Amino acid sequence: MKVLWFLPTHGDSRYLGTSDGAREVSYDYLRQIAQAADNLGYYGVLTPTGRSCEDPWVVTSSLIGATKNLRFLVALRPGLMQPSLGARTAATFDRLSGGRLLVNLVTGGDPNELAGDGVFSSHAERYEASEEFIRIWREIITRSHNSAETEPSYDYEGKHLSVKGAKLLYPPIQRPYPPIWFGGSSDAAHDLAAEHADTYLTWGEPPAEVAKKVADVKARAAKRGRSITAGVRLHVIVRETEAQAWAAADELISRLDDETITRAQSVFAKMDSEGQRRMAALHGGGLNGQIRRSRADLEISLNLWAGVGLVRGGAGTALVGNPQQIAARLQEYADVGADTFILSGYPHLEEAYRFAELVFPLLPLEHGASDKLPGQKLTGPFGEVVGNHYVPKASAS
Repeated sequence: MKVLWFLPTHGDSRYLGTSDGAREVSYDYLRQIAQAADNLGYYGVLTPTGRSCEDPWVVTSSLIGATKNLRFLVALRPGLMQPSLGARTAATFDRLSGGRLLVNLVTGGDPNELAGDGVFSSHAERYEASEEFIRIWREIITRSHNSAETEPSYDYEGKHLSVKGAKLLYPPIQRPYPPIWFGGSSDAAHDLAAEHADTYLTWGEPPAEVAKKVADVKARAAKRGRSITAGVRLHVIVRETEAQAWAAADELISRLDDETITRAQSVFAKMDSEGQRRMAALHGGGLNGQIRRSRADLEISLNLWAGVGLVRGGAGTALVGNPQQIAARLQEYADVGADTFILSGYPHLEEAYRFAELVFPLLPLEHGASDKLPGQKLTGPFGEVVGNHYVPKASAS
């Protein structure tokens, strides 16, 4: 498995939907989270994109020197930049970070936000433009590695985008290009992922639904002679006991009021994202007086809770349970072909530690995070020395 964490550039808190317990989105705080993820051995971090967030390229580039091994999953936004500029930006980041860039292709799903950014295309048009964008981007970068070619330029004439003599003089470290990650639930999204993505992402639906989506994308990729990996974007609430985890889930939404939920859901309902529609359907949308708060209403699958989606757009589900339960649920996703996970929890700094310490030892991690945890390397003692003499030992539990 690969496990990534999340940089909350749109805000962080101990309670959803309120300023109570909130934290400033400062460089120092984001650096703390990035360094924690790096030191704990997470594969990388996802940085969100949109007008509710700090700019992802500025934030992540500022964290290159503060981290050593951490990869950064950063958004490319067709319609907000040209593919040639996107290629130069990505290549520079990859070179300066020593090959630690992962590219997240984002088409956008909020028409109001897109209009504010000057994008007035329909859902279908955005996917057409995104396909042309990533095709040009990928070709420019791939050609930049070919030093034997005196003029590695590229011409393309498309419906939405065109370039003439496009080239990249400073290629990225990763060949043939930094890996492309892409998420979406519509038919057009599955086609785009199958044609261009290296990793397909889905938000955390029940494992049976994720299995259908992953199987469909992988089948479409196979018809094109390609193979593709898959991952799931989830929140996590893990505690030493299941009762403690569910109590923490209740506390997370304990200060939400119905008006805030209704306002949030009215915004989400106007989006043209199929993934957002599926997220809202998991908890009933929170509209028309049907506010759901109880575990019985919001636990939509074993240990899978839809409470976050009451006020948060995008990923709206969390795995809730003790370490063994969380590890078992992640394995269920891995068993259906989604073995990469982008996780987050509130507050993000503490939860990064909690998840790594409680769950990493139970997972077959590709990135070897076990050497970052107590008892796995000889740099102890771990814990406070007892009586100024005795090295602390693991408890019987």
